[in-house]
Amino acid sequence: AGSDWSADSWSDYGSRDKPGTTLGRTVPDGSVLFPDIFHTDHLLFYERFRAYQDYILADCKASEVKQFISEYLGKVLEPSGWQAIWRTAVFEVLVGVVGVDFSALKAVVQLSEPFLCESQDNSFTLECMQELLELKEHQILLQELWVVYDESGEFDQTALAIEHIRFFYQCIWRTWDEEEEDEFDYFVRCVEPRLRLHYDILEHRVPSGLVVDYQNLLAQCEELYEKFLNVRNSISSNDSDSEAENVSMAEGLKLYEKVEHLKQKLKLIENPLLRYVFGYQRYGSLQAKGLRPTGAKVIHVVPWTMTASLLQLLARDKLCPESCEDLEIQFHHDPLAAVNACYEGDRVIICPGHYVVDGVFCIADSVELEGYGLPDDVVIEKQGKGDNFFDCTGANIKISNLKLVQHDAVEGILNVHHGKTTLENCVLQCETTGITVRTSAELLMKNSDLYGAKGAGVEIYPGSVCTLLHNGIHHCKEGILVKNFLDEDYEAPKITMVSNMIHNNEGYGVVLVRPAMPSEMKDASAQGTKGIFLFLEETPKTSNSSIPRILDCIIDNLYFDFLMIWLFCMTVGDILFPALGNTQPAQAGDETPCAEGSTQEQPGCVTDELELYNGAETSEQTENNSKIASVLGATSAKKSQIHKKRLSELGFTEADDNLMSQEMFVSVEGNQFKWNGKGSFGIFLF
Repeated sequence: AGSDWSADSWSDYGSRDKPGTTLGRTVPDGSVLFPDIFHTDHLLFYERFRAYQDYILADCKASEVKQFISEYLGKVLEPSGWQAIWRTAVFEVLVGVVGVDFSALKAVVQLSEPFLCESQDNSFTLECMQELLELKEHQILLQELWVVYDESGEFDQTALAIEHIRFFYQCIWRTWDEEEEDEFDYFVRCVEPRLRLHYDILEHRVPSGLVVDYQNLLAQCEELYEKFLNVRNSISSNDSDSEAENVSMAEGLKLYEKVEHLKQKLKLIENPLLRYVFGYQRYGSLQAKGLRPTGAKVIHVVPWTMTASLLQLLARDKLCPESCEDLEIQFHHDPLAAVNACYEGDRVIICPGHYVVDGVFCIADSVELEGYGLPDDVVIEKQGKGDNFFDCTGANIKISNLKLVQHDAVEGILNVHHGKTTLENCVLQCETTGITVRTSAELLMKNSDLYGAKGAGVEIYPGSVCTLLHNGIHHCKEGILVKNFLDEDYEAPKITMVSNMIHNNEGYGVVLVRPAMPSEMKDASAQGTKGIFLFLEETPKTSNSSIPRILDCIIDNLYFDFLMIWLFCMTVGDILFPALGNTQPAQAGDETPCAEGSTQEQPGCVTDELELYNGAETSEQTENNSKIASVLGATSAKKSQIHKKRLSELGFTEADDNLMSQEMFVSVEGNQFKWNGKGSFGIFLF
């Protein structure tokens, strides 16, 4: 079959104008001596991306996928004259291709000579296979064929085309895709995000827990969709208006809603941005050891190098401050071994040094992990790829005076799954997200420094308790991210933020994620679907200076059939516009007037301007804190309204005070927000 494309456009996939194959070969596994096959399952992301976008699917709709694939195969596939190994779950057999039914995506085959077949129980004889092929009318799916290697290069495009089709139906296509709305580009909507997710998983850029969640959701969705199709087909084949049919329709509707819910969850994970914005629920399976059988508590010491003077200092400061009677001390070579040896109530003291560990700190008991010295003197660096660095599920864990350095990671530097974790006087050099406080967990972080997260520095989940005191959070994608807690299954988090410096983050200092209210969805829909930027009028501050308030509302429906809205509130203060710091004209009664245009320095005027500037900046920071507290509080109040309405629908007209006291406890005071790329506070609506 000829191709309408030039040889140059297909240079990546082999060209018939060039002698010899450009593809590798591989030896099939098993005891039967099958001929070698083309090695095509190693293709890079951009090779598959280019093939699907430029040559196979282009801008087709979901209902046109099979037609586009058929046309593509008709241009590049050799219609006959090649051999392949037909592989199924129970057998492999060598066949020769004598024709191709492009519309059905099937090949017409016959058994090759000599007969080569391998099966699990050796029950597939020549006669058996011939009978099976006759039942199939000698037609089998192209994706079940692995093309036999040929040095001439004549079948390169055939082998690659079949690989692309096999990969598409195994990794990209979903049985419900044909019912997707046709006004969307199928490649943009489905193929690209799924292809990126596949390669992100291969390259270990997705947490293993999230991969398991995705696979489970996909299996559940396929199972429910199959049930839904069976119910729908039974209804359509029965024209009667019986009670049984009405029951089937109700069952079909429930199945449809469940399928749609699972599909939306799958899309969230497939989207490279939202899979990290929304995260996933994974509860630690760590088992606490409890107290030692003897009831004793042990101090574990980790020395980089132990000297007599260091031992004396340890004994004076940490080991025997009061009494050394019945004190058990264990020495370890690295911090991970010390933590793994801990029981409830134990204490780990890490001496100055740079420790490189390859593993995860899983802390399930109430233990103390303390560096002996300044954080920069006691460094724990993670080596090698892995999901987590610190996983905490203990009832009361304390970590202090340490510097944690994370490289080449998939998940955050510290996850608090359950219990309370206290982090004091620590430095955290992050890689992906920073600290994650899961539902029902508690974090107390004080006098610490966190930077470098490619996601949020601190992620606060619904139902958690997070207290941040006197910390620095900077040079992250976002400073602090408060996840959606409006769902009826969640309680509002309790958040305390006092005297933190949140600066130089790429996005916002603090971001709240919540669903859009119907009125917000309506207003945004009326503005269009590509992107809207709304600007509020200047609002005077108490110092009579005008500071622009900018409300950015970005609407993006690239991947979803529901509307997603970015709503960002940004206050641009005197730091960005110092010229606006003081627009008040000089009063006639001033003792030292500052003449306009005067070049002579007047110390009194400089001092006054500095005081006004500092006053304006202080006022702005106070306003930022108040804004964050008020928005979080208002969202919490909305949560209470939703909960109260839900209780009313269930017949509870007088709710118990404890049941209704779900409003978020918010204390936001004395925090400074400086040089964050998009502003101090933003709201992400979905």
